[in-house]
Amino acid sequence: MLERLTLDEKLAMLHQYAPAVPRLGVAAFRTGTEALHGVAWLGEATVFPQAVGLGATWDEELVHRIAEAVSVELRAFHHHRPPASGPGTNSLQAWAPVVNPLRDPRWGRNEEGYSEDPVHTARLGTAYCQGLVGDHPHHLRVASVLKHFLAYNNEDDRCTTSSGLRPRVLHEYDLAAFRPVVASGAATGAMAAYNLVNGRPCHVSPLIEDELRRWVVSTGRELFVVSDAEAPCNLVDPQHHFDDHPQAYAAALKAGIDSFTDHEQDSATVIGWLRQAIERSLIDEDDVDRAIRRQLELRFRLGEFDQHLDPYAGIGPDVIDHPRHRELARLAATESVVLLKNDGLLPLDAARTPTISVIGPLSDTLCEDWYSGTLPYQVTAAAGLEAALADQGGHVVRVEGCDRIALRSRTTGELLGKTSFDTVDWGEGALTLRDADTGRYLSVKDDGHLEADQQQLKSWFIHETFRVEPDPAGGPDAVLLRNVLTGRYAAIDPADGAVRMTAETPQAAETFHRELLRDGIAEARTAAQSADVAVVVLGNHPLIGGRETQDRANIALPEGQQELLRAVAAVRPQTVLVVMSSYPYALDWADTHLPAVLWTSHAGQEAGHGLAAVLLGETDPSGRLPQTWYRGEDELPHPLDYDIVKAGWTYQYHRTPPLYPFGHGLSYTDFTYHDLRLSAASIDPDGAVDISVTLTDTGTRPGSEVVQLYVRATDARYEAPRLKLADFAKVRLAPGGSQEVTFHLTAEQLAHWDVTTGAFTTDPGTYEVLIARSAEDVVLTAPLTVTGTAPGPRTVVDHRTRAADFDDYENLTLVDATRTTGDAITPKDPTKPATTLFRSADLTSAVRLEAEVARADTGPGEALLELRADERLLAALPVPITGGRYTWTTVTQEFPAPLDGVHDLHLTLRGDFRLAAFRLASPQAVAD
Repeated sequence: MLERLTLDEKLAMLHQYAPAVPRLGVAAFRTGTEALHGVAWLGEATVFPQAVGLGATWDEELVHRIAEAVSVELRAFHHHRPPASGPGTNSLQAWAPVVNPLRDPRWGRNEEGYSEDPVHTARLGTAYCQGLVGDHPHHLRVASVLKHFLAYNNEDDRCTTSSGLRPRVLHEYDLAAFRPVVASGAATGAMAAYNLVNGRPCHVSPLIEDELRRWVVSTGRELFVVSDAEAPCNLVDPQHHFDDHPQAYAAALKAGIDSFTDHEQDSATVIGWLRQAIERSLIDEDDVDRAIRRQLELRFRLGEFDQHLDPYAGIGPDVIDHPRHRELARLAATESVVLLKNDGLLPLDAARTPTISVIGPLSDTLCEDWYSGTLPYQVTAAAGLEAALADQGGHVVRVEGCDRIALRSRTTGELLGKTSFDTVDWGEGALTLRDADTGRYLSVKDDGHLEADQQQLKSWFIHETFRVEPDPAGGPDAVLLRNVLTGRYAAIDPADGAVRMTAETPQAAETFHRELLRDGIAEARTAAQSADVAVVVLGNHPLIGGRETQDRANIALPEGQQELLRAVAAVRPQTVLVVMSSYPYALDWADTHLPAVLWTSHAGQEAGHGLAAVLLGETDPSGRLPQTWYRGEDELPHPLDYDIVKAGWTYQYHRTPPLYPFGHGLSYTDFTYHDLRLSAASIDPDGAVDISVTLTDTGTRPGSEVVQLYVRATDARYEAPRLKLADFAKVRLAPGGSQEVTFHLTAEQLAHWDVTTGAFTTDPGTYEVLIARSAEDVVLTAPLTVTGTAPGPRTVVDHRTRAADFDDYENLTLVDATRTTGDAITPKDPTKPATTLFRSADLTSAVRLEAEVARADTGPGEALLELRADERLLAALPVPITGGRYTWTTVTQEFPAPLDGVHDLHLTLRGDFRLAAFRLASPQAVAD
């Protein structure tokens, strides 16, 4: 097929919207359909819990079944539903799952990932991919695409920020989430991320070929790599990495990008740049052929060219939101609920607590996130409880607990919108104003006028959030209305007297009199007093605050929601807090003052049934946290500090006890662990050990437990994790039941990335095997010894040592050595010295320092590279101007006398320059 295509036809196929080739019977093809937790953007489809909620299940089999259901529905959309836009059919390439580890809980897209741990993420990511692709030996049900390669965990300025990854973090953390999924063969593709890594855009990263495609070789398949939307253009502006688009496109194609999602359906622009790249000899037809071969392989496996053999071609439209999928959605919503705290109030008993008040902004509504499908129906928390209590004589009181206000213009005396509004605080001052009569949200239109016409919030730009700001000059109830998206204030248009969001300053804004028609907190307090138990449902709206393109500023609950919770708890001590959110919150007050706290993600159409099942004890709470929930006073590292080791991210390295640890989750029954046994007390560096432990349900009811196996090095020569997850198993037991759980632990799972050898290494020494309920609740431990020869000192004489392969550093940032390959280091702040540490370096016989440096201009002051052994200054090398940041030269300096012994080496960079590598030369090397 490839040989029969012309160059023009192949170039056209490099765009997301690949046109048909009628003369060969090739249909139009489009890369990408969103399918993160259900088929998205194509209409009503089964909506499962958000990915972070699926992560909370710790259940690979369940995640696999969910992905099967998603892929079946996507097949139905492909065959039987026209696409919402563009030619052809809905794509069978699913842009899912997201396997970026959830390093920072403030990430706006936190809901899209599974876990902060790479092992946990990879396990669930593999299960989801396997469910998508199916188990046929030749044909794919759906083609899975992993997102987003690589080190993508911030939204603010995401297209220009660089994630600094030193080799240990790169290999042990970020790559570790992708590697097992790709190596399993279940992932058929990957998507490059928007950000830069070590100063280089991910779309031209050598890691696409050096890592991603290396892992897939053993499967005998290709990996089809796609760009993220509009990201190829970013290579020129705003990233300014290349001078023009033909250069950028050529570099991305050579780096391994096979399909360009850019300019939406405008293929001509993209194809024109690629044609220019050909004409300028930046790429040749072989480069194009590599990408098209990968696309064609994928399309053949999807059955496009032999539909009579495609085992999935007969899937009909009736599978969309099928009753079996509804049951699966209900199971997933139930299994993903995490019980964070319980002082005995739960499970609720309708006989003892017949009246339950369900209160809060999320008590009787469900939200879609950006990658949700359209909910076919909604079972809210209140509706789920009401349905569950119907046969038990219980009663539910529904109260949103929000203020109802009217805004009356000082100028005209008219009510804004001629109605009143229910307001909800979504954090950082952002409110929604919902028409009290119609339930629709007030929205700002393109011309600035206001209209309450939005039934739900789901658009790329949210026009429906406002700030009601006090007007000090207008009296106690005088306020200004400001739109969050535009930053403009409401003003009276003198031409027609209409209110429009056009004022740029408070001085030009209209003053409104705020009339409180209903006090939400007072209403909630009354409802709580009249009930036996209050269930308060708080959290986030997935399209407000933390979301794609916007990170959270902090992890605090919205102030208005906190005030509501405290008011309810003051009058009804029997208050249960349910946090329905895309990410963790700091719940210090609730943990101290409330008897019960639960968390669920935005769990899809069956969220209410899942919550009710857990609250009423119909099922045991079996969810466990996939992320650390930090305390409010715990100062988190900077969002752009990707060095989990030095910054102290995640349970592996965070040094302050969290509120709720990774892996935490309570049960309604009791479990005991006993008889921890290892098949061997020691193993060699290539060996393995079988670990078994017996779990017993010692309570009075059935329950689920996640048995978590952690490991840690106890005498490491490097900064080892406090502990790290090695394996886990979800076990369900009847009362009194026991099960032996067995894990197979290889020495490879104890390995760290050794910067001295550039490979994973399992050092000989002592380790601990830990069986735990969570990262902070270890129940059994056993020692394990790895035998072998201790590693020798670092070789630096007559050996090129990469500057990035340091053991420790201060005031340093990682940058690109060239536009396409290699890493270098440079001071984070050139006015201050940057230091690196290379431990235990053998300096014997060294007589000269050689350093590869680049310096664009003089900058402030001189540029100097200093070398110390322990505290002794060995060399101070002036760094000349080389002409540019990618213009490299080698500078040298002789030592006064040959060096000897093993020492800690310190390199200090003073001034604005880059260091790629250094070498200490022996007399023989100098002579050569």
